[in-house]
Amino acid sequence: MSTAAPIPADPLADLADADLQRLAARMAQDVFAGIFRLAVEPDGERDAVVLGEVAERCFNWSRAGSDEAARALRLALLVSGLDQWGLAYTQAFQLAAIPPLSALLGNLRNRLDATADARFLQYFATLNDCEAAAIDFKIELRRAIHLALWHAMAACETTAQVEAIVRPLGSLMLGLNERMPELGWRLLADALASIQMALLAAPNGASAQAQEGTQQLFASLRHALPAERYQAILAHSGQAVLAWQQAQRAQAGQEGRA
Repeated sequence: MSTAAPIPADPLADLADADLQRLAARMAQDVFAGIFRLAVEPDGERDAVVLGEVAERCFNWSRAGSDEAARALRLALLVSGLDQWGLAYTQAFQLAAIPPLSALLGNLRNRLDATADARFLQYFATLNDCEAAAIDFKIELRRAIHLALWHAMAACETTAQVEAIVRPLGSLMLGLNERMPELGWRLLADALASIQMALLAAPNGASAQAQEGTQQLFASLRHALPAERYQAILAHSGQAVLAWQQAQRAQAGQEGRA
C-alpha cells in the first residue's frame, strides 16, 4: 500500500461536486449539534417546533438539487451524516438513543413518496457500499466527528473520563478502517492530522488530559492496526501537519513584515 496511490474516481461527483459534498458534511454537523442540545435539555413543546423547522430546512436544501437524482443524493448525504454523528455520540457517551435525532430522520423519510424513497435508498446504499462514493463528504464528516470527540476528551478532568472517550473514539476509527479497507486509512490520517494540529494550535498549550488522551489514542491504533497500515497513516498525517506548520510560519512571517 502506498500513500501516493490515487483515490479512485468518485462515481457521484457529477451529481455532487467536492464543494457541495463538504457543505453537506458541515450541514449535518450543524444540524446534529442543535438536535443534540434538544436531547440534553428536552422541552417537549419547544422541541416539536424546532424539529419541524430543522426538518423543513434539511428537506428544502435537498430539494434544491438540479434533478431528482441530485435531490435524492443530497438527502442521502444529510441522512448518512446525521446517522454517523448519532452513532458516534451514542457510543462515546453511552446513550441508549437520541430521540430528537430519530424523530428528525423519520420526518425526512416520511416526506418521500415511494419512488423518491427508492431513489434515496439507492444513493444511501451507494454511499455505504462504494468507498470512493462522495469521498470528500466522508473525509470532511469523519474529520469533524473524530475532532469533536477529541475536544470532548481534552475537556475531561480526570484520567478515567479521558479513557471513557478514548476507547469509543479508537473503536470508531478502527471500525472505519474495517468498513473502508481501501480508503479508510486516508480518512484516519486526515483525522489524526487534525488532532495533532489542534494540539499544536492550543493557545496556552495543550492540557495534560489532551496530551494523555492523544497518546492513548495513537497507542491503541498502533497496537490494533497492521504495522504497514499504521505507518502509512502516520506518514500521511505527518505530511499534512508539516504542510500546516509551514503555512503557519509563512503567515507569521508575512504578518511580521506588515
